[in-house]
Amino acid sequence: MTRSLSEEAYTQLRSMIVRLDFVPGDVLREDDLQDQLGIGRTPIREALQRLEREHFVNVVPRQGIFVTGIDVGELSMLFETRSVLEPYAARLAALRGTDDSWEAMEEALDRTAGASDGAELLAIDRTCHELMWQAAGNRFLIDTLDMLYAQSDRLWHLYLADVADPGHAVEEHIAILNALRSGDSDIAASLVNDHVASFDAQIRGAVTARLASPLAG
Repeated sequence: MTRSLSEEAYTQLRSMIVRLDFVPGDVLREDDLQDQLGIGRTPIREALQRLEREHFVNVVPRQGIFVTGIDVGELSMLFETRSVLEPYAARLAALRGTDDSWEAMEEALDRTAGASDGAELLAIDRTCHELMWQAAGNRFLIDTLDMLYAQSDRLWHLYLADVADPGHAVEEHIAILNALRSGDSDIAASLVNDHVASFDAQIRGAVTARLASPLAG
């Protein structure tokens, strides 16, 4: 029971950090989180320990638990890691994926027609990534990519949510799906690499623009 509650606490807290319910620099207090989530102290503590390992929070002895920011200098590390692992996952998925996987991805992409905002489109983008990771059939890869995507998702909310439409990113998944479905691992990997690079370019442009703004700082 404690393990499942820990997972629930982790999922809820990470989502709140990614969606900026908790913004960088916020202090997280265990008592407040227990009341807010309706989950006991031990699962909350285990969730916070996991979030610390994944760099979503920073525990400072005798000061507290703080929501981390993402240093601009870390953008290159995030991109270089995703640019290696995401195409690799695509290669595995093209070889191991089943018709069920691709039908599920097609159904997700069909929902773009009814999406009303960028948040819904981003959720569809995430679903497509998750289906590809699952098709790759490597749980260690899934866990790592899940964490990296969550950090990228947080960047979108920090820098792009008010100015960018992720619809183009979802459209890229149509070409990716066709490559995965055909079993062409080289094309699938190349398209996924381009997809990740496009997101990185948008984030870098948004960060540069914000830093250049006379209101920055």
